[in-house]
Amino acid sequence: MGQIYKRKWKCKKTGKIVDGDIWWIKYYRHGKPYRESTHTDMKTKAEKLLKKREGEIVEGKLPSILFEKVTFNELAEDYLRDYRINGRDTTDKAERSVEYLKTFFDGTKAMDISTDKIGAYVENRMNRGLSNATINRELAALKRMFRLAVKCTPPKVAMIPYIPMLKESNVRKGFFEAHEYQALKEALPDELKPLVTFAYHSGWRKTEILGLTWDRVDLKEGIVRLDPGETKNEEGRTLYLDGELMEEMRKLFANRHLGCSFVSHRNGQPIRDFRGSWDAACIRAGLCEVLKDDEGRPIVIKDKKGNEEVVKVPSKIFHDFRRTAIRDMVRSGVSERVAMRISGHKTRAVFDRYNIVSDQDLKEAIAKKQAYHARQDVTEAVDTNRGEVIQFK
Repeated sequence: MGQIYKRKWKCKKTGKIVDGDIWWIKYYRHGKPYRESTHTDMKTKAEKLLKKREGEIVEGKLPSILFEKVTFNELAEDYLRDYRINGRDTTDKAERSVEYLKTFFDGTKAMDISTDKIGAYVENRMNRGLSNATINRELAALKRMFRLAVKCTPPKVAMIPYIPMLKESNVRKGFFEAHEYQALKEALPDELKPLVTFAYHSGWRKTEILGLTWDRVDLKEGIVRLDPGETKNEEGRTLYLDGELMEEMRKLFANRHLGCSFVSHRNGQPIRDFRGSWDAACIRAGLCEVLKDDEGRPIVIKDKKGNEEVVKVPSKIFHDFRRTAIRDMVRSGVSERVAMRISGHKTRAVFDRYNIVSDQDLKEAIAKKQAYHARQDVTEAVDTNRGEVIQFK
């Protein structure tokens, strides 16, 4: 049985015990008492809140006061802790998503994060020029936060808000042609050159290459192995070394840093991030584009000497190597099943997203068709001269 009451306090001037102005409520759940301020001096409102809390308990729900204290920040910290505990390779991406979400939801009560507010966040990010794919990654992080909160004991949120995802029509179609790969490799610092060589020939993910250690490399047999659990799809992987990649791995082994188990390293320390070096190398190699404003005009800034220069941004990303390796394997006659084993694609649907037809593929298809028609015309002309026309199906 619940009750409403006013807290008593001692008046400093008179020393008398007096009632406060604000009504409080007390109720029980599984024998445990809960006390809560109603934040009102109106008894009818206090009674209404008490009935609401008791109704929640009768329905088997937790008192909503428990959810009112949970903020976005707490959900975000739980989300990042889950990444750290499980040793996920994409913790840095999760941290960036939380950083962007926090600019909008910082300090917001979790129960106040509604579909409308999420829509406002999406609109805000769109106005900043972010792609649907980028925004979806952030929304996926927010959805994961709520799912973890619901699974907590006791739950930290009563429900997961509806979070609509955006349609993604901006699937990247970037590839590296051989001359582009060579130009970028020459422009990169020495410690990153083996990294792009491995990516260009294998199609492995960046995190898989950066995390590769020498105990996974057998130069005598020319094999690199990843055990189950070390890849994104949780399956093992085997790569046979040959040509440029084998030569690069032998150089790395001969000049390896004592005390460092990582194949790719910077002065004996594992490489975690190289976006700055990547961007600079892409621009030096000419693999870039001019950044433009909303009206399509090039953005111009002044350098340290006061000279004006247009802002350039890389037109390639590291993941383009993955698409390139898959395309080149299929072009060279490697079966798609084997290509999937080498690149680490578990499902055909995802593999097809990477095995994208390029403009060059389309041009070659038309050229092959024209050559076929030319051969057909010659054959038909010859057969006509013989007095017989053969119809080709």
